[in-house]
Amino acid sequence: MTQPANFYAGDYLDRRAEERSVDTWLQAAHADPATRFIVMHGTAALVQAPAAIAFLSHDDPRVLAATPEQQVLLGWFEGARCVLIEFDTTLAPEALLPAGAAQQLSELRLLACDLPPAQAGLLAYARALSIWRSTHRYCGRCGGPLQATRAGHVRACRDCSHESFPRIDPAIIVLVRNRGRALLGRQPSWPAGRYSTIAGFVEPGESLEDAVRREVLEETGVRVGAVHYHSSQPWPFPAALMLGFIADGEGDVAPNDSELEDARWFSAAQVHAGEILLPPVESISRRLIEHWLSGS
Repeated sequence: MTQPANFYAGDYLDRRAEERSVDTWLQAAHADPATRFIVMHGTAALVQAPAAIAFLSHDDPRVLAATPEQQVLLGWFEGARCVLIEFDTTLAPEALLPAGAAQQLSELRLLACDLPPAQAGLLAYARALSIWRSTHRYCGRCGGPLQATRAGHVRACRDCSHESFPRIDPAIIVLVRNRGRALLGRQPSWPAGRYSTIAGFVEPGESLEDAVRREVLEETGVRVGAVHYHSSQPWPFPAALMLGFIADGEGDVAPNDSELEDARWFSAAQVHAGEILLPPVESISRRLIEHWLSGS
């Protein structure tokens, strides 16, 4: 049986990567009345009440004010071409909010669960691309200025022609189980009582399975044996790809990592009884915990 997609993931967009190489893509986008434009101001997206992306038309003044460098071809969403427009925070937010319009700028995390799932995925994609573009303005090889190519998906150096592609940071996230118990930890910045699965970034020269074993041992002192892949989730906060696993572990918990203030083995009965606050419903961590609770 095929698993349902994690939040922010799924077949919500026809990316049509071949269209990025068409030199006239931007002219075609603006000439097509069906093109839908979405706006980001820094990392905040333009949305409308009650909870939906504020799609703009090709003749909207905010669209007409955008420069070619600020526009990125995302793909085809719900059958229509979709273009991202990025306005940086030097522009006053009020300039993007016309009087009388039921629109606002909002961070994705604040409204993700209220958005239609496909729109949440689209904004996650746009947010990740926008952050990458804003943090890659100069060449990592020679320091020269970068310019957008391939419809905004590549940044090429004007001096040495080196190309930079969107960055994705792989991170493992794992539910470790042992005889009906799950290993969960909490960070000090989280709401009181919240516990989650163990996570960490994959290091150079490391396999995913090795990363799972290292992170769990470093953070909790528990040794992991078998590791089983579960699913993945794009997590654009700012650029992670969460790679989810279920693993078998043994040993007493001895947190020895500054990232966690506590880690424990919890029984399913304790979790069902509400002894801990679970991670947000849109997170892959919640999905892994629910998978374990279901006995799958």
